[in-house]
Amino acid sequence: MPTEVILPKVDMDMDAGLLAQWHVAIGDHVEKGAALFDIETDKAAMEVEAPASGIVGHIVAEAGSRIPVGQVVAWIYAENEKIPDLPPGGAISGDTGAAEADAEPQAGSRKEVAEVPQPTAPAARDSDEAGTENHSGDPRPRATPAARAAARKSGVDLGRVAGSGPKGRIQADDVARLQPVAAGPSTAEAGLSESAPPVDWAENQRPLAMTRRKGRAKGYPVLLIHGFAADAAGWAPLEKALGDEREIIRIELPCHGRSPLVRTGSFREFTRMAVRAFDDLDVEQLHLVGHSLGGAVAAAIADIRPRRIASLSLISPAGLGPEIDGATLHGIARATRTDSLAPWLKRLGADPDAISHDFAKAAMMARMEPELRAAQVELAGILFPDGTQSFDLSAAMARVEAPFKIVWGRQDRILPWRHALRAPDVAGLHLLDKAGHIPHIERPEAVALPLLENFRTGEVPAYQR
Repeated sequence: MPTEVILPKVDMDMDAGLLAQWHVAIGDHVEKGAALFDIETDKAAMEVEAPASGIVGHIVAEAGSRIPVGQVVAWIYAENEKIPDLPPGGAISGDTGAAEADAEPQAGSRKEVAEVPQPTAPAARDSDEAGTENHSGDPRPRATPAARAAARKSGVDLGRVAGSGPKGRIQADDVARLQPVAAGPSTAEAGLSESAPPVDWAENQRPLAMTRRKGRAKGYPVLLIHGFAADAAGWAPLEKALGDEREIIRIELPCHGRSPLVRTGSFREFTRMAVRAFDDLDVEQLHLVGHSLGGAVAAAIADIRPRRIASLSLISPAGLGPEIDGATLHGIARATRTDSLAPWLKRLGADPDAISHDFAKAAMMARMEPELRAAQVELAGILFPDGTQSFDLSAAMARVEAPFKIVWGRQDRILPWRHALRAPDVAGLHLLDKAGHIPHIERPEAVALPLLENFRTGEVPAYQR
C-alpha cells in the first residue's frame, strides 16, 4: 500500500499552509526522513520529511498552493509496488501537481484551496453498506492506508465502516471505533480506568535521529531537545521566532519520532543515549535548549559536558520536583485515535480551545505505529512511576556555570511552575502568562526573547561578562 504524505499542522491556530517548494519530483526515489517540500504559515516555516522510503508516485498539490491541514499532497510507493495512473481517490496527478479536491474547507473557514479540474472517472457506485462512493474505480471502499492497515490488524470489514473523512473516506479513527477495548489492570494511580491491549515491540540500537538547519551567520549552533511524546517537528514555531542566524540541531529522544525504540531501566540510562548522540556532534560549543523531559536531559548533558555548553535554556523542565500530571502523559502515550488523544492534548495549553481537532489529527498521524505508542507507555512507567518524577536534577542544575535561563508558563497543568523555585540562584526565571506546558508553541516570540538574550551572553567570553 502507498504511504500518504499529508500537510502537517505546525502551530496550534493553523488551518492551512502554503506549500512553498517541492524538493522532489514524480519518479524520484526518497529515503525516510528526506526533505520532500517546504511549508510556510504566519508563524512557521519548515521542511516536511518523507514518512517512508520509496518512489514518489503521485504529487497532487502544486508549489504555491494554500493547502488545508491534513490534506494529502503526495503518495510514496514501495520500490516494487505498481504505481497506478491515478492516485488513490482518483485525484489528478502529474507534474502539474494540482491540489487534491477531497479535503474541502469547513464552513466559515478562510482556507484558500486551488481549484482543481476533476478527472474523468468510472461511474460512481455504492461500494459498501454505508454508501461510500469510490471514484477511482477500485471496488474496495475508499479508505486511507492507515485505515486499511488498522482494519487488517483488527479484522474489521471496511465494507461495514462509515467514513468520516472528506467525501466519506474511511479514516483510521473510524476503524478504531469498531475495535473492542480490552480491559486491563487497574491504573488508578495514573488516573486511568482502562488499559490498551499489550503490543510487542522490538528494540533497535541504531543512533538517535538528528536533523540540522544551517544558519546564515556565525555563532554557536543551537541544540533542541523535545519533551515526552513530542518530536523535532514541535520546535517549528520557536525556530521561526529565533530567526535563521544560528544553525539549529534537533535530536529526537529514544522511543520518539524517527529515533529507535529502546528499553531503559532508569532516567540515567535514558540520558546516556542522548549523551552519546551529543558526543557525536562535530561542534566545539553550542547553546542547549530543552523542553519538559528534554529539559531534564539537557540539564544532565550540561552537567556531564560543561565545557561544551555556551548557554543552557530550559522550557518547563522536568527534574525539579516530584509532581507531574501522569494521567496526561499516559493518556497521550496510549491514545490510538484522534478522539482519545485530543482531550489529553488540550491539557497542554493554557487555552484548551487552542488545541483544534486538526491539530490533534496531525499529532495522531505521527503516532500511528502501535509499537511507538507501546514503547512510550513503557517509558512513562519507568520515568514517571505512579505519576511521579523518578529523577531529581536540582543538584545538576546547581552546578551549571554557563548562562542559564528557565522559561515557564503560569498556566502549566503538567509541571507546576513553582518547581522553578528549586532552581539555583544563577538561573534567570521568566514566567509567561497565557501559556501552559508548551509556551514555545503557544507564545514562541515571548520564549525566543530570553533565549536569544541567553545566546548572546553565552557568546561573550566569560571574563567579559
